[in-house]
Amino acid sequence: MALQETIIQLKGMGKEFRTANGPVVALDNINLDIYRGEIFGIIGLSGAGKSTLVRCINMLEIPTSGQVLFEGENLAAMPSAAQRKARQSMGMIFQQFNLLAQRNVLRNVCFPMEIAGTYSRKEARDRAMELLKLVGLEDRAKAYPAQLSGGQKQRVAIARAIATNPKVLLCDEATSALDPNTTKQILELLKQINRDLGITVIVITHEMAVIEAICDRVAIIDHSQIAEVGNVSDIFSEPKSKIGRQLILGDAVTNVKFDNSRKIRITFDGRESMEPVIANMILASKVPVNILYASTRDIGGKAVGQMIVQLPEDETDAMRAVHYLKTVKIPFEEVTGDDV
Repeated sequence: MALQETIIQLKGMGKEFRTANGPVVALDNINLDIYRGEIFGIIGLSGAGKSTLVRCINMLEIPTSGQVLFEGENLAAMPSAAQRKARQSMGMIFQQFNLLAQRNVLRNVCFPMEIAGTYSRKEARDRAMELLKLVGLEDRAKAYPAQLSGGQKQRVAIARAIATNPKVLLCDEATSALDPNTTKQILELLKQINRDLGITVIVITHEMAVIEAICDRVAIIDHSQIAEVGNVSDIFSEPKSKIGRQLILGDAVTNVKFDNSRKIRITFDGRESMEPVIANMILASKVPVNILYASTRDIGGKAVGQMIVQLPEDETDAMRAVHYLKTVKIPFEEVTGDDV
């Protein structure tokens, strides 16, 4: 397997804000590698530091400590001209779209090309129309933002963000203001842009469904620090951190009433999502089991997540069920209420 090329690297990055009540630590010792061409998710609860993190990546916020490396170069140490050029390689879209109300759709998309100063007026207009076609809005080129729906505004914002051929697209809660159906369409568009244009996409969100839908890897941030990072399928199947379990499994598992009976936690870590694991176990071992809790998802046709089942009281029956899981190599472990 070929080594993946890192496009953005955060080394010991920290960010502190000075307030009237004293310093506030927004980010503390952040270490992350983001690979070229991937869709990378950063998720956390409100106030965890995720939006500050994405703004430090493109230097909208200047880190207080550590380094932000873009293609191996320290952004903070670059001459101003080189830093501007690097920042132009990072497009950004926001929750509230941030379109210019006095400009029509076409001129909104042209705006970053005007700022860059490397496009003629005709080149900018041709490029803008090309991008509006890509996002499905070529027929709305002369409309103004006030005449657009939320989904249309975000499509314009995406076209604008990639107008200057960036290498990275930063998405800060880009679907939070949209309804579920529009969110799905925008996420599909981001996947298309990543696939067809090779742009690395970094998604900041508090919604697990967004991570599940499009991301290759994810970092979970909690109280200004990275709690865990890894492949989406690995973290969804077995989150290691407390905040990871809270975000992925929710609160339902903590409400399960546990008695002294024997229980096991089955981990779904990438088997075919249509495979009836529990039904097959019951049929093969000829013993009933009681499902106490389940949180599984289909990610790319694979089942990930966890399930807690209560085994029969009879030891022989219980061992038959356990033997089946061992035989078909399904990961599991015995649990008590304290383990969940």
